[in-house]
Amino acid sequence: MQPFRTIILAGALAGLIAGLALTAAQRIGTVPLILQAETYEHGEADTAWQPAEGLERNAYTALFNVVEWIGFGFVLGGALTLSRRIVDWREGFLWGLAGFLTFVVAPGLGLPPELPGIPEPPLEPRQIWWIGTAAATAAGLVLIAFKRSPWTAIVAVALIAAPHLIGAPHLDKIETEVPDLLSHRFVVGVTLTTLLAWSLLGGLSGYFYRRFDER
Repeated sequence: MQPFRTIILAGALAGLIAGLALTAAQRIGTVPLILQAETYEHGEADTAWQPAEGLERNAYTALFNVVEWIGFGFVLGGALTLSRRIVDWREGFLWGLAGFLTFVVAPGLGLPPELPGIPEPPLEPRQIWWIGTAAATAAGLVLIAFKRSPWTAIVAVALIAAPHLIGAPHLDKIETEVPDLLSHRFVVGVTLTTLLAWSLLGGLSGYFYRRFDER
């Protein structure tokens, strides 16, 4: 029970802090870009319920971020346990960078984050490619970190490269009024804010994991 308790407590605390930090960073780095892109959207108004602008929207965003990053914290805590390494904030930070590469950088090379008003391919093919890319990247990084031999390095590189050789699903033609510069700034903003969140999650997970494990 002790490892499970450590995973839950460390993951919850680290995820809470990372989620709140990400929310604050988004208010500066990405939310203004999303609001600007929404002015380029045309068509009938969406009748589905959505939170009102201001406090309500910010509260739902913060809640979603906290829940999501607590989940990532549990996954990271499980990985730290299975690694059987001495855990501290430095080790956690490295695992956080691995999470950033797995869930942000690798999928983002084929499917970069998109602003409202930009047409996208059907959801299912994108989901399949994204999940496959994240899984292949994670497997490749594990091989590099724990099975250091020439053959495993070759397999790891092949796993990481395979999804990109296959290619992500894309539309043949994209028509949008959203400026390219705005899209580029959004990609940069998402990358930097999630790098902050993964770095915090990793370092704090390692720190809290060690503290609770010692107790």
